[in-house]
Amino acid sequence: MIFSTAGSGDLSPAVGPRGTMVAVSEAEVRAVSTVDEALRRELLTCWTDVTNAGGAVGFVPPVTEDDVVPLLDKLLDGVHSGRDVLALLTVDGKTAGFASVVGSLSPLRLHWGTVLRVQVHPSHQGQGLGRVLMTGVHDIARARGWEFLHLTARAGTGVDGFYRGLGYAEVGRLPGAIRVAPGDDRDEIIMACRL
Repeated sequence: MIFSTAGSGDLSPAVGPRGTMVAVSEAEVRAVSTVDEALRRELLTCWTDVTNAGGAVGFVPPVTEDDVVPLLDKLLDGVHSGRDVLALLTVDGKTAGFASVVGSLSPLRLHWGTVLRVQVHPSHQGQGLGRVLMTGVHDIARARGWEFLHLTARAGTGVDGFYRGLGYAEVGRLPGAIRVAPGDDRDEIIMACRL
């Protein structure tokens, strides 16, 4: 799936106000099942940078790449197994973000997927690319035959509002499930979307 994004931050055509041409970036989301060392390195840098910019993607800042490696490698193990898929966001051919979509092992839940680690690199935030990434995630999930997706969001970040705007609804909470610091426990918001 390919989108164009203009400087306004919204998905829009390459023509600006009063018919003037504007600089347009091409954003694409594609399913990736094989990750080479160069892409692994880009994913690691992205995840580390997103976390250190305050993104709620499994850690609290500050983190180093050494902190992120074990979770990234576990994520990639699922992708390489064929059960999970990496939704890779690129802008002008360069890695700009990613998400993981995890399939269920249960034969009773093969129509559900779980979305994990949704992130856009800080240098690309504020351009509507989170919406582009999630639209791509939904298309990838539909292509795999999934009818529902669910994800979790860290309370107190406001990101649950972003997901609500994409059709997700809160279906539950785990009170105090995320400890971001001593004395600072956050609810984990469970959200689901019918595709």
